[in-house]
Order: sequence, then C-alpha cells, then structure tokens
Amino acid sequence: MEKYYVVKYSGPFGFIKPWTAVRDSETFSQQFLTPSIVEGIEKKLFPELLEEKGIQKIKRHRLSYSQINQQQEVIQTRGWNSTRKGKQILFDRPTAVLIRGVLLEPILHLAFSNREDAEKAFEQHICLCRNEDILMPIEIIEVSKEDFDNEEMYNGYELIFEKNENSFQVGFHRLTSEPMYGWLKIIGNPINSF
Repeated sequence: MEKYYVVKYSGPFGFIKPWTAVRDSETFSQQFLTPSIVEGIEKKLFPELLEEKGIQKIKRHRLSYSQINQQQEVIQTRGWNSTRKGKQILFDRPTAVLIRGVLLEPILHLAFSNREDAEKAFEQHICLCRNEDILMPIEIIEVSKEDFDNEEMYNGYELIFEKNENSFQVGFHRLTSEPMYGWLKIIGNPINSF
C-alpha cells in the first residue's frame, strides 16, 4: 500500500492572488492553488530544486479555510506624479484602497511520498502568496493514498494539474508564461466549522 507523509500547515489568514484581478478595487482570494503556486512553495521548502522545472516533491495538496473576510489595503501606484509649486518640483505617489477577500484560518495539507521530504518541510513555514500571510507546520501524518481522499480527514479544495475535458485555465505560469490548466476536486466540506 502506497503512503503519503502529509504536513499540515495553518495560520490566522492567507491570500492567494487571483490571476486576473490582482489590482482591481475589490478582489477575492482564489480558493485553490495553481501549479506555479505549488511549485513556488516547493522551491521555498527545497531550494536545491531552484534550477529544476516543474513540481518534483509535493505529490498532492488540500486547502480549506473557515471563511473569507473582506480587508482593506492601501496601495500606491507604480509611477510618480510631479507638480510645480513656484521654483520647486514636488513628487508624490497617489494611493488607493483595495478590498481583498482574505481566507481566514486556512489549513493546507501537503503530501509527500517519503518521510525525509515531509520532515524537511515540517521544519519551515510557508506562504500561500503574500509574505505576511505565514502558515506554520502543525503535524506530520502518515496516511495511505486512499485515506488522503477521505472527506472526513482532509476536507478541502485541490486543483488536479492536468488538462482534460473537465479542466479550465487557471492562469499563466509565472516562470514559463505558459497557460496552466486543472480541474477542481472538492473533498467533503472545504469550509471548516470550529
């Protein structure tokens, strides 16, 4: 029987950038991880894979959360505006307020095929996308592949990274600029009730 070594991560909140609406005035966190996000998490956990393309060690994942909360964030534009006041030239960067839908109490399970990789991942924190949204490791669980799909144990969203008749485009890979596809697998109730 094949096994997974699953590392459970959790934190107070997390944001996954939508691939279409990063700078819109109101935007919500994606509810699934794209292939490039999983690859980025893997490269953070295993920097020796930085030169490799594709996902090597994370075999499966599952994401759940308790609710989505709308939070305001002040941003500045990329460019500077200049105005002349007498002999002086004044520069300023206008600000705007974004409303972001942030995942509260996200739980992420990352499945590895061997204990050594899981233990190395367990020694480190991760971020879903923004550096301030830190998830800390909680535990390592050894389970069979069949048990990982048990809705009572591992509720959540998982994007299966393959292109077929059920797939949809989920963005463009941040390193190769190629379109990414997948289909959404929902196990149990992905909204945690505590």
